[in-house]
Amino acid sequence: MRRYVFAPDGDRFRLDLQQVADPQPGAGEVLVRVKACSLNYRDLIMVRNERKLPISGLVPISDGAGEIVAVGAGVRERTVGERVAADFFRRWPHGCFSKSAMDSAQGGAVDGMLAELVALPANAVVPIPEHLSFSEAATLPCAGLTAWNALVTRGNLSAGQTVLVLGSGGVSVFALQIAHALKATVIATTSTPTKVSKLTALGATYVIDTRARVDWEVAVHELTNKRGVDHVVEVGGVGSLERSIKAVAHAGHIALIGVLAGTQPPTNLFSLAHKNVNVSGIYVGSAEHFAAMNRFLSAHKIKPIVDREFGFVDAAKAYDHLASGTHMGKVVITIP
Repeated sequence: MRRYVFAPDGDRFRLDLQQVADPQPGAGEVLVRVKACSLNYRDLIMVRNERKLPISGLVPISDGAGEIVAVGAGVRERTVGERVAADFFRRWPHGCFSKSAMDSAQGGAVDGMLAELVALPANAVVPIPEHLSFSEAATLPCAGLTAWNALVTRGNLSAGQTVLVLGSGGVSVFALQIAHALKATVIATTSTPTKVSKLTALGATYVIDTRARVDWEVAVHELTNKRGVDHVVEVGGVGSLERSIKAVAHAGHIALIGVLAGTQPPTNLFSLAHKNVNVSGIYVGSAEHFAAMNRFLSAHKIKPIVDREFGFVDAAKAYDHLASGTHMGKVVITIP
């Protein structure tokens, strides 16, 4: 089979395509023929070597979907022919997050999904919704599940509440779709005027063009009669956290997810206490969370937004497209 691995390339990594023997499922494992993978900003961090992790020789990418083609000894809950997606973590089937789970993150701590065949623990894959293609299902493990846990599992979002999503990347678009389905009022931001109508079509009640309104946190206050929003899906990270704190309502919730706007925290976090704000650090979710989200997606017939698909041999071009920042939704690599 063919697979990609990280190979050193100066002070960063490149994708190296290899031909290797087909893996076989061990006891308690399933063998998945991968049909599609999707990229996240984390994948750019890895290939750029920004975290200085020992990933040389590791298979990239956490997110993938495909079909089970073999099962190992003792596997009863999964069957050959079943369409599945892999959980982001190989060792977080349910319960609380742990160090063991963190050390099983695909495409960073252990091998990922950018291969034709992958052997996975049977309790680390979940059936995908019937109404989704493999490309659509491949977008769910990181971005979709992160948005779900930010708003539903940890945020307890309810109808009538207000949600702020920043930008139009994978997590933000999923959060918009989930919040709209739950009958929340969604405020979205974008620095690309042509995306305003697209975000509106997905269910955003208001879209702030941040080129016209650089002070987007002030615009949020104006749109909420100076109350602020109940939830902020904070994908910028600590680089934009101070502004999100200004935009959130008293006793509101900030789901801290990404690092798109930097890693240096604001110097004064007292306003979090002053406003009684609840901040949740979100690092994806368990297979149990994944299954719950899939039931919701099936019930509401929500389809992920795929910006563009690339062939397996063009994987590096997919990374370049994600790095350009021009995408809306998810970038997918298909595997024949």
